[in-house]
This record gives sequence, C-alpha cells and structure tokens, in this order.
Amino acid sequence: MTRREFITLLGGAAAAWPLAARAQQPAMPLVGFLHSGSPEPFAPNVAAFRQGLTDTGFVEGRNVAIEYRWARGQYDRLPALAADLVQHQATIIAADGAGAALAAKAATSEIPIVFMVGPDPVELGLVNSLNRPGGNMTGLSMFNVSLDQKRFELLRELVPTAATFALLINPKGPPAELHTKELEAAARTGGQQFITLRASEDRDLGPAFANLVPQRTDALIVVPDPFFDSRRDQLVDLAARHSVPTVYGWREFPVAGGLMSYGIKFADVSRQVGVYVGRILKGAKPADLPVMQPTKFELVVNLKTAKTLGLEVPTAILLRADEVIE
Repeated sequence: MTRREFITLLGGAAAAWPLAARAQQPAMPLVGFLHSGSPEPFAPNVAAFRQGLTDTGFVEGRNVAIEYRWARGQYDRLPALAADLVQHQATIIAADGAGAALAAKAATSEIPIVFMVGPDPVELGLVNSLNRPGGNMTGLSMFNVSLDQKRFELLRELVPTAATFALLINPKGPPAELHTKELEAAARTGGQQFITLRASEDRDLGPAFANLVPQRTDALIVVPDPFFDSRRDQLVDLAARHSVPTVYGWREFPVAGGLMSYGIKFADVSRQVGVYVGRILKGAKPADLPVMQPTKFELVVNLKTAKTLGLEVPTAILLRADEVIE
C-alpha cells in the first residue's frame, strides 16, 4: 500500500466515525401530550407542564420531544388522537382530562400514561387504587366532583335568597353524571331546586343561558370541563348578559371578569404532571407511583363583577379569599 492510499483510507474512515457515532446515539424520548381542550387558553398550563419536565432534567427540543394533540372540546376525536400518538411510538403519554385519559387507556396497555383528571380515577376505571395504581397509568386527581358541593355552598352564601340554582354541564364529558348527582344531593339537603343545563357545542351555549330566564334561575355553577375552559370569555360574557351570579372552577374565569371561582391552582398540578412524566422517563414505573392529590385550593372573587350584579360580598368570603379582584 502506498503512502497516498493509506492517507486516503484513513481519511475515509475518519469521515465515517461521526456517522457511526450518531447512529449509536439513543433516540430522543417522545412525550405524547393529549388534551381534551384547545391550546390557546391552556398555554400557561402547558408551560407549567414543561417546567415540571425541566425540573427533572428534560428540556423540550434538547433531550426530549413533545407531540401535541388537541381535541378542542370535541371528545369524539380523542380516540383517534390517542391512536395517532401510539402509532408515532410515543415513549409516554400525558393525558389531560377524563376523556383524554380514557382514550389513552383504550389505545394502549403498554405505553406509560400520566393523567390529570377531575373525578376519582378509581371510579373512572383508570387505576386499581390511588396508592397502588397498577398497570401502565398514574397521575393526578383534581377532586373536581368533590369540590362541587363547596362551590355550591359559596354561591349559596353569596346569594342567600337564591331558591333555584342551575348547573351547566357538558353531557359528552365523562364526569358529567357524577357532577350532577353530587350537586342534586347537595341541593336536596339545603332545600333548594336544581336545574341542569347542557352544552357540548358552541351553538348550545346561547340557548342554555336563555333557559335561565323561564326557569327563574337565581345562580349558576359552571362545571369544570375542557370545552368550557376553552370558551372562558364567551361564558363570562353570557353570565354578565343574563345578570346571573356564577361560580367557576378556575381562577382564570374571575380574572376574565367572572364572579367567583374555587378550585386548585391549575399551573401547580400541570407542573406536577410534568414531574411524574420526567420520573417515568428516568425509569420509574407508573404502577409504583401513587396518584397525586392536590393540597392547595384557592378562592378568587371579582368585586367589580359583584357590584355590577348588585351583590354585596360577605366579609366572611372576603376573609377566606386568596385573591380579591377590584
């Protein structure tokens, strides 16, 4: 072999080394993010989710990829979106909302799933128990259904003369029946009447609120639901137009002009879901991670809206409020 042939051979081998090294590098893990709602109103929660991943050492685009799938309140799209994430060979799926979690569960029994749901995940059939989930699923339960009675009590305290309350639900949402039973039981205990309004499409919202007048409704509870959360401004506007005192599940509603909210800090639990996803990416098994439960709840009151409705907020509520918007 001549000196020139040896140098040529050596140069070709050197050029091949980086390609071989790149071929041996493990593929970046893929997180499938499945959500029942729309991206725009949930942008802060997605940022909190990514922060949870970062807290465990995973940064989107650097050492983890995220594929987002949004049902935009159309729950019948969730099974196909979940199946698409499975087809894309997601390493793990983060499912936000009961509908998303159930769709992910139906799509795979092997890929780890971290959910964030309102109702009891045991009742939904997602896990065997909160402490020992079993299977490929774990996550966080937000107690949305058990918080309904608290929201009802706050609204009754704010509007003590109210005799008829309305409940706005999305009948296509898996927890709708649970919410209805919880609040009907609370109303019977207090001697109040409860009517149920249903909306699952944009065209349903106007007629649902129009029913408040003939039913002589004194106050309204909007059940937390990704479809409603994605239409925050529209709901706040309808409540103002019909002059109905309304309580919501998240602080974003009174910030947008709604009367009052009571519930968890959404960004906090979204971050915790990201932390669980990161822990599983590092090797933890979903079956070994207990379902998380929130410990902090916040009451937010919009005084300006209360004055517009002609309501005087009791001092007891103001003292308990975590935030008062003036």
